[in-house]
Order: sequence, then C-alpha cells, then structure tokens
Amino acid sequence: MASPGSGFWSFGSEDGSGDPENHGTARAWCQVAQKFTGGIGNKLCGECPRPREGGGHGPPLASCGRPFTSACPPVSRPRVERNYPEYFHSKIKMWHFNSIPLDLLPACDGERPTLAFLQDVMDILLQYVVKSFDRSTKVIDFHYPNELLQEYNWELADQPQNLEEILMHCQTTLKYAIKTGHPRYFNQLSTGLDMVGLAADWLTSTANTNMFTYEIAPVFVLLEYVTLKKMREIIGWPGGSGDGIFSPGGAISNMYAMMIARFKMFPEVKEKGMAAVPRLIAFTSEHSHFSLKKGAAALGIGTDSVILIKCDERGKMMPSDLERRILEVKQKGFVPFLVSATAGTTVYGAFDPLLAVADICKKYKIWMHVDAAWGGGLLMSRKHKWKLSGVERANSVTWNPHKMMGVPLQCSALLVREEGLMQNCNQMHASYLFQQDKHYDLSYDTGDKALQCGRHVDVFKLWLMWRAKGTTGFEVHVDKCLELAEYLYNIIKNREGYEMVFDGKPQHTNVCFWYVPPSLRTLEDNEERMSRLSKVAPVIKARMMEYGTTMVSYQPLGDKVNFFRMVISNPAATHQDIDFLIEEIERLGQDL
Repeated sequence: MASPGSGFWSFGSEDGSGDPENHGTARAWCQVAQKFTGGIGNKLCGECPRPREGGGHGPPLASCGRPFTSACPPVSRPRVERNYPEYFHSKIKMWHFNSIPLDLLPACDGERPTLAFLQDVMDILLQYVVKSFDRSTKVIDFHYPNELLQEYNWELADQPQNLEEILMHCQTTLKYAIKTGHPRYFNQLSTGLDMVGLAADWLTSTANTNMFTYEIAPVFVLLEYVTLKKMREIIGWPGGSGDGIFSPGGAISNMYAMMIARFKMFPEVKEKGMAAVPRLIAFTSEHSHFSLKKGAAALGIGTDSVILIKCDERGKMMPSDLERRILEVKQKGFVPFLVSATAGTTVYGAFDPLLAVADICKKYKIWMHVDAAWGGGLLMSRKHKWKLSGVERANSVTWNPHKMMGVPLQCSALLVREEGLMQNCNQMHASYLFQQDKHYDLSYDTGDKALQCGRHVDVFKLWLMWRAKGTTGFEVHVDKCLELAEYLYNIIKNREGYEMVFDGKPQHTNVCFWYVPPSLRTLEDNEERMSRLSKVAPVIKARMMEYGTTMVSYQPLGDKVNFFRMVISNPAATHQDIDFLIEEIERLGQDL
C-alpha cells in the first residue's frame, strides 16, 4: 500500500525522480487543486507531478527557483510513457484500498483520502452519465428481485467496510439502475438528465441545509421566493402576487391545495377538526390523478367525499356533469369546497376546460384548483400555453418542473393566489425555530407555512437551469417534445398493426395506442379479441425490459384493455429514437 507521503501524488518515473508524464494534465490538476479552500488546495498542488530541478520529491520548482505555478512554461524533461489516467487511478486505489470511512473528513489528516475517495466516486458518476446518453448501452439491466437479493449481500453490518467496498456498492447500484436519461427511456413522465440540473443537485447535497428559516438557507430561501413569484407571473396572477412552496411531489402539492381550500371555507377546522364542520365534498375528473383521493383520506375528508366527474372521449372533464353533481350534493345538505381540474392528465394528457370550470366555481363559490403537475410546463411555450387558458382564474395550481421541464427529481411547486392563507393554515409558532425577535425580515422564515419541518432544497435545480436555459430554452425543450409526439402519432395512426385509443392528434406528448400482432388482425372485434389483446402490451413490455433496449408504459383505463402510453419529456430523444421504438415493438410482438 502506498504511504501517505508526497509519493502518493507523484506521477514521475518508477524511481520517484519526479519526471513529468503529462505536463498539460498535471498543470490542469494543479489548477483544480488550487480551487479547494482551507489550505487543502496548496497542499494538493504541492503534491502534483511537477518537475523539480535536480529531481526528487517535494513541492515542484520552476527554473527560477520559485514554486511552479500554472503560469510557468513547461520544463522539457524526458517523457515517461504511461497511461496517465490509468496510473493516476491506480495510485488512488492503492491509497484507500484498506482505508475505511472513518479516515475521511472530519478525521485528522483526512483531506487526501477524502479527495481521493470523492474523485473515484465522481469517476463512477461521470461514466454513468456518459453511458446514459449512449444509445448502444442498455436502458436497463433487468434482474428479478430474488436474483438481485441472492447475487449480492445487501444486509447491514455492525462493522465498517473499507472504501474499496463502498465504491463497489456505488458501481453495483448504478449497474442495475434504470438509465432515465437514456434517449430511449419513455416509461414515465419524468425523463432525461440535465447537466446543469445535475450539477445543482450535487451542490444542494453538498450544502446539506434545511429550508425552514432564512438564517440557515439564506440564498436558497431567496431563490425560492424569486422563482415562485416568476411562476405565478407566468400563470397570470398580477405582478406574481400570491404565495407558494416547493413540496415533495405533486401528490403533496395537491393535498396542500385541498387543505388550504378547507381552511379558507372553515378556518375552525384547524383547531377543532372535522367534527366541527359539515360533510365536505371535492370534485375531480374520472381521469384525474389518484392523489386527490389519497389527500382526502389523509385529511379525514374520506375518499367517498371525492366525486369523480365524467370525461369526454378525449379524457376532458365535462362541465355539464360537474354542475349537475354539485347541485346534487348541495341538495343533500353537503358542502362542495373544492374542484380540482387537471391540465395534462396522466394517461391521455388531456386538458380540462379550465374557463368553463372557473365559471362554475365562481357561480357556486367553490375553490378552484388546477393540477398542472404534468401540463404546467406548456406555460413556457407560446405555441402551446393556450391549452391552459383559464389557469389564471384558479385559486391554486400544482406545477411539477421535474416532469415536462426536465428538472431532476424532485421539484414540485404549489402556487396559491391569496397571500398569507398558507401561513395561517399551517403555522404552529414553534418558538425554537421561528423566534419573533430575530434581526432580519421574518417573512423569509418560510418553514411555518409548510407541513414539514425538515424540507429539502428543491428550488436550486430549477433556478440554475432557468438561468442556464432562459425561458426560451424551456420553450424549445417543450416544443421539441410535443413535435416528437406528433411525429409518432402521424407514423402510427394509419400504420398496419396499430390502433389509436382515441381519435385526433394528442394535446400533450401522451400517445396512446394498441399494437395488434398479425395473429389478431383478422379477428372480429369481440370479447375474445379484447382478452387476447390485453395480454400483448404486458408481454412486449417484459421483453423490452429483458432485452434492455427501451421502456414504455402501458395500462388499462375504464373499459379499454391494456394499451401503450407513450410520453416524451426528454430533449435528448430524436425522430430516430421514435422510429426505433416502433420497430422494437413490432420485433418483440410479431409472434404473439
């Protein structure tokens, strides 16, 4: 094992004379090392492979006799042929072969093993990032749960493992991870891997702070304030007025909306509970997200108090049925308190008629919420934002930038039109966090308006990507994904072996279709055919995963048997990837 002396960072000849192997790489390494703070940069740079007059170890010297810097000209010395990265990493691995995590910072003299360990972790991550965009690599290396459990020992132990084993766990975890940034991964609404967003996520984890007060997250709190205001402006609320918060996903954002709507109508529920209020009824479409019922269950409202409104053939809520059901509820003496319209349903990608819904909510004095978790990104596009016309009339909006805008998971915002309502609904005045005699503006202590105490920093990814791309960059992203969806639709709508689930081009990037194998194409449209057709998509999906070539989701809906639901949110996808998907479905399903 290499000693922790200067020889560890020496990349000279085997006898330790310090001959340079690659002056350009070494000089670049020193420039990187100098960026480290707290003196570690000078220590590391002093250990870098610089030629020293007379040979030997120690801080390198230029011909002037002073310490070598990046400004000094390279010294001509005999080159030792060696693969620099390979040799470099072998030195690092020698360093921490028997090291354990307790050797890392904050351990005394932990700087070098820490830097070496993190460098190796970074190498593993960067290799994974590059492979994620390589179409020749698999989207997934699928193994069944029992296979993975038997192949590796995942159990937790009493004694620490060394850093080599820790690195192996990192590699193993990524080996079997789904490459959600792969251009041929179409399985979920959240796909892609943005490099600026990734960098922001790394920074957020490095900062490792909480979002409840300004005093421990000053920049992040300010960025949340700025970003939420900008999102409210885009929704159409004058001057970006209102309130909001980043929450752990759209389901929680929707539950926040339900909770605030209830408090707005019956503020006494906060202290006295549901026993103090009449039976409350919420309304949402039959194609809406399941989180509305989950929220009702969690808040004590009950799933039976969520009325599902009929949809038309394209999956849009029918305003006439909404008004009919509201009148029915009122006649029974119950209280309608929330209508949740959907802008971009999960399966069809449908947009409810928000203007008509807003008129009904205004007429009956009901809180209007818009679940735009999936469709909110279209507000960034001048070409497509008309699909959310009327969203500006909502009382609250859920918007998930981690979906259509490609921000790394998780990043979900709840926007509320009335300022102060969220604070009044949720605050508990914990004096050990929210002291009223602090020396700064207490309005930036946002934690008391959240359900959580500990709250992750989710805003920085979105803010940094917005700075890097601009609103116009997000617009290009959205427009490209919708164009790809239309490209797929135009190819398969009249192609042999394909049947569309509904007529007309998609409003979002959701393209829903059946693949009909040759053996079923001549059968009559009866129960037997539907039964056999329902088994096609699951088998093709299983084969996709076993081959690892691509992934696309399927599901039944209502009286419709299993069909493929294609969604596109990854800007890395191209026409060629869409062509590949079609050919792969046909290859994997032709014998069924």
